[in-house]
Amino acid sequence: MRLKLIERISVSLVVVLLLTAGLLGVLLYYGYIWVNNPSNERFPIRGIDVSEHQGEIDWQAVRSESFDFAFIKATEGKDHADAYFHANWRESEAAGLIRGAYHFFTFKSPGMEQAENFISTVPAEAGCLPPVVDIEFGGNSKEVPDSEQLVKEIGDFIREIEKHYQILPIIYVNHDSYEAYIGNRFEDCPIWISDFFHTAKLKDGRPWTFWQYNGRGRVDGIKGFVDLNVFAGNENQLRQLVSP
Repeated sequence: MRLKLIERISVSLVVVLLLTAGLLGVLLYYGYIWVNNPSNERFPIRGIDVSEHQGEIDWQAVRSESFDFAFIKATEGKDHADAYFHANWRESEAAGLIRGAYHFFTFKSPGMEQAENFISTVPAEAGCLPPVVDIEFGGNSKEVPDSEQLVKEIGDFIREIEKHYQILPIIYVNHDSYEAYIGNRFEDCPIWISDFFHTAKLKDGRPWTFWQYNGRGRVDGIKGFVDLNVFAGNENQLRQLVSP
């Protein structure tokens, strides 16, 4: 009898643990709980990043949630322009957010051609955050060029962007892409790090400027999930980043 009771209790505990794990997984997936949730006291300046995947956005509703900045996808590779970029660019400014544009860097196109695509899409305007080049493996070509060649292409992109906009771009990375291509390179460029599971920290101690801490945020005015970010500074420091 005692063995059977122990077996029943053990089975019940396993079932409870499995159900709890399943519930936590569902809540994480649908964005109801977050692994990272930086405090407002430590990181008061908050923002989002968006692309055509979010569809039409009510930017006034976004601003009402006290977001300060937004990064908006403009281009990808050498010939793709985001379908919602111009609307998002115009309406986010009208809502009072400080905004910047980003480019998803593909591994299969020359950096110069990708820079030309971005420049032809994003106007050089005062009061904007620096352009961003997004370097990551996810969603990119499976055929990755050797490290030396890719670093050269990234460098070509950065130089062309700096020359046109008269400001160094921000580099968006996760830990893998940072360690593979950016660490100990492009040291004057601000870093925007993506880390959904830990407090943002680069292994080499380099300071970061923006931290994307959640990929499944829920924000008024946006249908579905959106990426959430914080800035490593105060409002005055954020405004010092913008183009004159």
